[in-house]
Amino acid sequence: MSNFDKNNPFPSRLVDRRRLSSAGSQKDTQHFSVSLEGSGLTYKCGDSLGVFPTNNPQSVQALLKAAGFSGHESVTIPKDTSSITLHDALTKRVSLNGPTYKFVQLLHDRATAENEKAQLAALIAEPDAEKKKAWIEQREYVDLFAEFPSAKITAQELVELQRKLMPRLYSISSAPSKYPNEIHLTVAVVRYETNGRKREGVCSSYLADRAQLNAPEVPVFVANSHFGLPADDNIPVIMVGPGTGVAPFRSFVMDRATRGAKGRNWLFFGDQRKDHDFLYADEWAAYLKSGALTRLDLAFSRDQAEKVYVQDRMRENAAEIWKWISEGAYFYVCGDAKHMAKDVDATLHAIVAEHGKLSAEAAIEWVKQFKKDGRYQRDVY
Repeated sequence: MSNFDKNNPFPSRLVDRRRLSSAGSQKDTQHFSVSLEGSGLTYKCGDSLGVFPTNNPQSVQALLKAAGFSGHESVTIPKDTSSITLHDALTKRVSLNGPTYKFVQLLHDRATAENEKAQLAALIAEPDAEKKKAWIEQREYVDLFAEFPSAKITAQELVELQRKLMPRLYSISSAPSKYPNEIHLTVAVVRYETNGRKREGVCSSYLADRAQLNAPEVPVFVANSHFGLPADDNIPVIMVGPGTGVAPFRSFVMDRATRGAKGRNWLFFGDQRKDHDFLYADEWAAYLKSGALTRLDLAFSRDQAEKVYVQDRMRENAAEIWKWISEGAYFYVCGDAKHMAKDVDATLHAIVAEHGKLSAEAAIEWVKQFKKDGRYQRDVY
């Protein structure tokens, strides 16, 4: 048993960092390896790794400057009695993005410039909820201080209105049977622009740009999951994981290959372009050659005029998917919840209705039972 958990994370070492997508890709997808040496932590296929990031020092400095603070101010984080400097709080304890209208209200109350006060009042009174939401989502705290410089608040008021800096959970892409003392992650590094300012995903950019290699400084914990391989190694599995959604399936196939499990494995993988975004291509080729991977169906959306996605490949192979499911296969989906997982779910329902010769209503009930039996598992975000 390990003493390390979410409340007491293990200071792990980042031992490998390499780019998976090519320089020509529109995405920056990276592979990270974190050492568990000396932690006593264990994991299983399907689990996630929680990582506590720190904020970008440049973003911290920009916020201090815009708000007119030195960073030496003493503050107390809510629910924590010990005081720390504002600089430390902004670096390690609170989120620099996601301001709320409660904060806008405070700026309104403190603004001394009449034009700023009027603008803030109009924002608070905005009747269009979508417009109001869109405006605040385009901004971080630094933007609000820059746009309304006459509003002066205290350092303590700032940290009390900021959300806690939370750990990020990433699906583990290695197998404990092969790497008992190491965890691999497959991460899309988030970089974008809003309101004329460059932004980044806090944790993905921390791992990609700021965490030092081989320094015991990356706080982690293992988060157990409901998501995992069947207990019976002979059961076939169908895995749908485009983009970084392939992470747990790398773990699944690696584990079954390492242990010599006999169950058949079928992977549906997709991304933008084969030449630039085919994550772990060499590994899949080796697994196909050895027989550890039975089938690999690929969907690269931008390699042809008409976009092709994993659900299109599923439709093309509907009869074979139904055959595998009829023979006891488990069906897994990992990745984007908003679009991909919905489309895959709708396609699965259509396959069940057509090949199971069921009405749409009966197919819905069938899939519900499929889920209840633990044979249809989703890790979506």
